[in-house]
Amino acid sequence: MPPAREGGPLLLGVRHHGPGSARAVRAALDAAAPRTVLIEGPPEADTLIPLAADPDMRPPVALLAHAVDEPGRSAFWPLAEFSPEWVAIRWALDHGVPARFIDLPATHTLAGEKEEPSRSPAEPAGDAVRIDPLAVLAETAGHDDPERWWEDAVEHRSGSGADPFAPFAVLEEAMGALREAYGGGGHDRDPEREAYMRLQMRAAQREFGDDVAVVCGAWHVPALRRRTPVAVDRALLKGLPRTKADMTWVPWTHRRLSRAGGYGAGIDSPGWYGHLFGAPDRPVERWMTKVARLLRDEDRMVSAAHVIEAVRLADTLAAVRGRPLPGLTETTDAVRAVMCEGSDVPLELVHDRLVVGDVLGEVPRSAPAVPLQRDLARLQKRLRIKPEPLERELELDLRGETDAGRSRLLHRLRLLGIGWGEPAASRGSTGTFRETWRLRWEPETSVRVAEAGVWGTTVLSAATARAEADAVAAPALADVTALAERCLLAGLTDALPVVMRVLADRAALDTDVGHLAQALPALVRSLRYGDVRGTDTHALTEVAAGLAERIFVGLPPACVALDAEAAEDMRRHVDAVHGAVGLLGETGRLGETGLLGETGLLGGTAAARSSAGGPPGTGMRGRWHSVLRVLAGRDTVPGVLRGRPVRLLLDDGELGQEEAARLMGLVLSPGTEPADAAAWIEGFVGGGSGGGMLLVHDERLLGLVDAWLTGVPAEAFTDVLPLLRRTFSAYESGVRRTLGELVRRGPGARGSAAAAAGIPGFDPGLDAVRADAVLPVLRLLLGPDGNETADDDETAHDSDNASVGADGCADEFNGGDESTDADDLVGADR
Repeated sequence: MPPAREGGPLLLGVRHHGPGSARAVRAALDAAAPRTVLIEGPPEADTLIPLAADPDMRPPVALLAHAVDEPGRSAFWPLAEFSPEWVAIRWALDHGVPARFIDLPATHTLAGEKEEPSRSPAEPAGDAVRIDPLAVLAETAGHDDPERWWEDAVEHRSGSGADPFAPFAVLEEAMGALREAYGGGGHDRDPEREAYMRLQMRAAQREFGDDVAVVCGAWHVPALRRRTPVAVDRALLKGLPRTKADMTWVPWTHRRLSRAGGYGAGIDSPGWYGHLFGAPDRPVERWMTKVARLLRDEDRMVSAAHVIEAVRLADTLAAVRGRPLPGLTETTDAVRAVMCEGSDVPLELVHDRLVVGDVLGEVPRSAPAVPLQRDLARLQKRLRIKPEPLERELELDLRGETDAGRSRLLHRLRLLGIGWGEPAASRGSTGTFRETWRLRWEPETSVRVAEAGVWGTTVLSAATARAEADAVAAPALADVTALAERCLLAGLTDALPVVMRVLADRAALDTDVGHLAQALPALVRSLRYGDVRGTDTHALTEVAAGLAERIFVGLPPACVALDAEAAEDMRRHVDAVHGAVGLLGETGRLGETGLLGETGLLGGTAAARSSAGGPPGTGMRGRWHSVLRVLAGRDTVPGVLRGRPVRLLLDDGELGQEEAARLMGLVLSPGTEPADAAAWIEGFVGGGSGGGMLLVHDERLLGLVDAWLTGVPAEAFTDVLPLLRRTFSAYESGVRRTLGELVRRGPGARGSAAAAAGIPGFDPGLDAVRADAVLPVLRLLLGPDGNETADDDETAHDSDNASVGADGCADEFNGGDESTDADDLVGADR
């Protein structure tokens, strides 16, 4: 019998997730051959231990416990391949020896975590200050880095001695001294945990005698060695809160281990530790080979000579620093100097991919799971969308059945609060038939799935129930319309009736035009999504029409007597409604005779007609244009809300450029306050809607702005300058540069005057060489004319022919109107 086992069980104190401890545990178990193995962990997981031998089980994994009545309250016990607990489990299964968990049951752990859900059960609660035993021991030994001290004292010396129990005896003695000096060390729950462990140890001794091995954190060993009366231990456990808990295995990741490890022992380099545990020999050489392979895959010039030199440098650094073997610090320094040429950029890649790593564990399908988790796994397999730890983008074409199913699944999970995927901006087409998602599977996603299980047993039923509940509880009308849009995206046809009923009720009671304007765009987008996904959106169409009518009626009074901040908010609402009305016109769902009669909302004019060419004032867009005209003509409306409608009407072709220039001239007349005039300009050319290009191509407007600005009194200039700077700073640099050139030579001075001024890019005539370069491209676009039988020599043009060709192109672009100045084409090219 080894000395460490005299008078009781074999206590193997370890560092959680330590490869050296894992190897030492395996050696000690091989030498002692106990009849049972007791492991620190929740006893509810005893029935899950056999799954560790399943071929489909691949660490890192974690035991997940969650409260049955409140799945959000959960706790994890992560285990990596190099965790001593995992090694003990696999040793017991391989040798046919019973294995049991002996830590405080999860039923008590979760009951006390109402304020701190989803954390490791060994983390300190409240404001307790937790000491780091390794840091204290490292400092005592004269080291400033606990990780380096542990590597030197344990990792690099494991297996060097003949006695496999010696490392545990030394570590037990050190922890005993620390417990005497620091007591509980800041773990308020430790007395109950250790009392329960002692009771479980006594029970195992009654069954197997002293032929029992206990694998636990080294911090607990002195307390477990101490002989305490049974009555005292039971008294500590009496009255502990309880809650019903479920337990299962879930996948884990190395990256999650590095952020916060289980058992309160996070590690910074799980990939490095995994390498140390798995390397049979020559760990430094094998590590450098991994690094070289990674860098070569990233197209960096790394050869075998680099590997040899990096190994030599790591060995030299270890000798200079007095370390038994090169550790992570030495290998990192060697990689930086030899393979990365002193740069930290590729070194960050090595740290991210290898030192930490992106390993995602796997759990067999036979592991217990909530019904929602099983349905999600079934959908993932059917749709061929596998959870991965690395973030990746997924491009979906909704016209395909598989991609449409993937889209519905991801939208349903978002409704349930399961953040597996987040929508991202598409780099290709912006049509509604395409979607881009950014996917990343985190271990906490399993908790969210368990938590969402209260809504239903399948993803579809759970998302439907959640949407209905969210609709009833939504605080604002815009929230309900956004929910309706999400229901359409997720294909929740059964939830739409409830959502639409709530939406109709809220819309009927809400009198705030701002709220109505916020709600309309989401409804209009939903109509477009319905077209793509084949969803019946008749109810949405009716609600959208009703909201639009109420906005048309209520918007002009709501824009009166607003301060600057409220006016800016209302301007954004006007832009949103304008875009929504335009989309409604595109869908063709609301008829062209209008919902308010033949005369339109405000009487209508010949100019205020619908884009479909209906009678004056009819149609959704025609009535909206009438509202914009009302806003543009009211003096009681703030300047930004008078300038914006003029710009929108101009863009839609409902207002001529001459009329727009006249309105601007009136606003910029001396009788208007400079601040109000500046606000009008902000509304007309601001907002990031191409106002800069409008000024570039209409120098009359630019001249009006320039003349007004030069005439602003000095005492008012400082007041309007911030607003003007905000307006023009939003333009692209090329637009600002062109405007500066135009202002420098004076608005209206075109053609020869510009050429005489020597401004680059302006010339009274056409550039024949540049025009000739365009013709081959136009031939490709327009196709052959049927007479191209000449050879290559006959296709050449001289300068005169090029000029004629350029004039022909100008006629084509101008609809045959030869009055257009050639400089217009040059300005458009600029």
